[in-house]
Amino acid sequence: MPGLPAPQLMVFLLQVAVLLTLALLFGRLAGRFGMPVVVGELLVGVLVGPSVLGNAAPGLAEHFIPGGPEQAALLDGVGQLGVILLVGMTGGHLDMAMIRRHTRSVGITAFAGLVLPFGLGIAAGYLAPESLMPDSLAAHGGRTVFALMIGVALAVSALPVIAKTLADMNLLHRNTSQLTLAAGMVDDAAAWFALSAIVAMGTGGSMAAALGHSALSLVLFTGGVALAVRFLVAPLLKRLPERDSGAGGTTGRNSAVLVILLLLGAAAAVSLHLEAVFGAFVVGLATISLLPAASLAPLRTIVMSVFAPVYFATAGLRIDLTALARPTVLLAGLAVLAIAIVGKLGGAYLGARLSGLPRWDAFAIGAGLNARGVVQIIVANVGLRSGILSPAVYTLLVLVAVVTSIMAAPMLRAAMRRTVPTELELGRERELAAWQIEDTPAVRERAEPLVAGRAAD
Repeated sequence: MPGLPAPQLMVFLLQVAVLLTLALLFGRLAGRFGMPVVVGELLVGVLVGPSVLGNAAPGLAEHFIPGGPEQAALLDGVGQLGVILLVGMTGGHLDMAMIRRHTRSVGITAFAGLVLPFGLGIAAGYLAPESLMPDSLAAHGGRTVFALMIGVALAVSALPVIAKTLADMNLLHRNTSQLTLAAGMVDDAAAWFALSAIVAMGTGGSMAAALGHSALSLVLFTGGVALAVRFLVAPLLKRLPERDSGAGGTTGRNSAVLVILLLLGAAAAVSLHLEAVFGAFVVGLATISLLPAASLAPLRTIVMSVFAPVYFATAGLRIDLTALARPTVLLAGLAVLAIAIVGKLGGAYLGARLSGLPRWDAFAIGAGLNARGVVQIIVANVGLRSGILSPAVYTLLVLVAVVTSIMAAPMLRAAMRRTVPTELELGRERELAAWQIEDTPAVRERAEPLVAGRAAD
């Protein structure tokens, strides 16, 4: 079997090196302007992709980002590994005891944050001019399918972007952040469920069959993970020795075990036609608490500093904003952006308030869920490939994804300044400090109580 050709390997290695270098530089630059690192990482792909470099120096852009599917698949593979590990580890940060106490808040917030943007998106799809619809869909009266796809695209949240933003801002320990991630998982699961049915409608398949298959897949996957963790994974982890003299010691072994579990969960989800990131999130939620947090600190560092930046920079390469130069497309994009913000931010805020949360907590949850990021780009790309969305509408949805991701940080910062951390949140922050390995006085001070507690146990 022939190996990877040398020119293709060289380009791939240069791509990863350049993207990671720029992601680090722009991430630091974003931090200087008070924005989370992920904003700078997303902008890297926009700058070196078709939106900027592709227009300013198409020859250089074609050399750096070749159009061949094989080359693109290599870079996409690294990005997918990064997002699977990022989202999987984020699942381990959820305080399920706290979330179970606030199940009503999560349910109402997720429902309102899903239904309102979905309904407004459907209305926008019905009111959109026919020139924005694909010719084949317009010719066969596919307005309903088109409107439903717009609704799903506006209803999703970007769990990877939300998780990275909260981590960059050191907010994962706050109750509102925990509720945001839980509601975002519910919303995205429902959105992917609806997407499968809409694509089936758009391609001439049976909507009922698609809905039934999606429901069965969700039940099989979540039930299978629960059973596997209880009867297989947990007993095996308990039998592992407390210390490992092999390469990397206990930290290396535990990191490898977690990566294996997350990859297996993501693969199982894909086999059931679910999203890989959803599978990794569920598995991380169920398994990370079974491993000592401190032993996973090296893995967290490599994921947050290498894999995640490459993933977000790679995601930006799919963005082409040149179509917004047309005034009609730009005006339509601004309208869709306003609808998206009102729907998601307003819906999540109303749901959180109805569940009894204070107004600034509710606003923070709405601000987090409003970030669409690469998840909306993925949904839009599915719609484009299936012939339900036109290239112009795809561009509009990409605009929404980028702007709402940038908006999240300043709104979260403004809301969190008006809330006071509880003792429970401060305790959770000390637990998260065990994931850090930077040797600084501040980190040692936060980690010492937890380390002492573990030693006492």
